[in-house]
Amino acid sequence: MSDDAHRQFSEKLVQHSAPTLLGIKCASLFSLSSQEFDLPHHAAIFNRRAGVKGLRCRILCQCKNRILLLVFRESLLARRLQEPWAAALLHHLGYEPEKGIQICLEKLASRIAESSEFPHEIGIFLGYPKEDVLGFIANKGANCKLCGCWKVYGNIGIARQMFARYRKCHRYLHGRLAEGQDLYTALKIPA
Repeated sequence: MSDDAHRQFSEKLVQHSAPTLLGIKCASLFSLSSQEFDLPHHAAIFNRRAGVKGLRCRILCQCKNRILLLVFRESLLARRLQEPWAAALLHHLGYEPEKGIQICLEKLASRIAESSEFPHEIGIFLGYPKEDVLGFIANKGANCKLCGCWKVYGNIGIARQMFARYRKCHRYLHGRLAEGQDLYTALKIPA
């Protein structure tokens, strides 16, 4: 793997998952071209290096041209999946959150692969507020009060504050990369 390819992959990670990388969000989900990167290779390197900080990258779905990637903080995601309301909803949908993150991610991956529409419970995994996850499900994605980093059905003020915090994370990490730091140095991960 070339340094240039690694840097480009790092830039994509920052672009799509800066709040997760910096620990204020449990997970981020995005798709990348399967032609652009050797994603299994990059994900393995990321997991080996960033795993010391509890960060993981997992391919959830792969089709001919795109790969769906989940970047997550193990401790934050584990805590989120155990929240009583989240665990109850996940149980209702056939998940077994008491068996851990990996079992839940396997179930999520199978639901993505089996369904013609994206599983609405994804908001639980991405750390969206309870009211917004439940509102999205109840309204089938319509009638939101605000659309930003996610569709808001609950408290607009809190959502705007979170959107601003996410933007701050992006600016910070983009700034470190622009200064010439690599992603792992910016995240204070030892070599």
